[in-house]
Amino acid sequence: MRIDAHVHLWRYDAHEYPWISDDMAAIKRDFLPDDWREVAEPLGFEGFIAVQARQTLEETQWLLELADGHSVIRGVVGWVDLRSPMVDEQLEILCDHTKLVGIRHVVQDEPDDAFMLQDDFLRGIHRLGRRNLAYDILIFARQLPATLEMVRHFPRQRFVLNHIGKPDLRTGEMEPWASQMRELAQHENVWCKLSGMVTEGDRDAWTPEDLHQWVDVVFEAFGADRLMVGSDWPVCLVAGSYMKTMGVVMGYVADMPEDVQPGILGENCAGVYSI
Repeated sequence: MRIDAHVHLWRYDAHEYPWISDDMAAIKRDFLPDDWREVAEPLGFEGFIAVQARQTLEETQWLLELADGHSVIRGVVGWVDLRSPMVDEQLEILCDHTKLVGIRHVVQDEPDDAFMLQDDFLRGIHRLGRRNLAYDILIFARQLPATLEMVRHFPRQRFVLNHIGKPDLRTGEMEPWASQMRELAQHENVWCKLSGMVTEGDRDAWTPEDLHQWVDVVFEAFGADRLMVGSDWPVCLVAGSYMKTMGVVMGYVADMPEDVQPGILGENCAGVYSI
């Protein structure tokens, strides 16, 4: 079972997706399940996790409706306002859909690096455990200290770090990211997506070998049982094709023992999201 742990879908509207800048022209169009199937099935991928790209309940409901009609969508990581006093009501509505598997907030865009430590946000995270929902952590590497503190509050909550914590691949500076990733991995309720790397470095000149040094650190920290491949499609298209992007991890694990590869390419994802 091969599952892409990180895919976005949208009907493109410039007003709804202002983060898609002019230098990302390749993704200024609709991306829907059949478009993913066309590029992913040749690599043996059978399904994916659809991840929110807008912080609206409407988008999450749209993704869940799409999931009802497309079996390739194995789960949805949506959005609710975790800080809202109405968060329970929002979750109640969405949890009627069995394919809701997690929640994500775009913390990387928050000006306060300690955003996740606010009392109202922590209360919202607490609500997720009651509903068996994972929380996807989307941050820049500078926010790892706050992430570490937040995770300590919830030893039983399942967390999934997106895009290996977004280190600065352009400068090549490994520290303090590498040390903080090792510390984060000490929490056995945290998993990590091997995703989002191709857009964080030199988008025009990267090679898989350039990225393997970063993957080395993550493998050493988390081990093969808590890692999963994700394309970040279609965002990845601004730096390379789906095949080239997924080839970073697929090539890395190709020579590993056969019993390791299925977990990274799908089974770990299925486990953490309970699908």
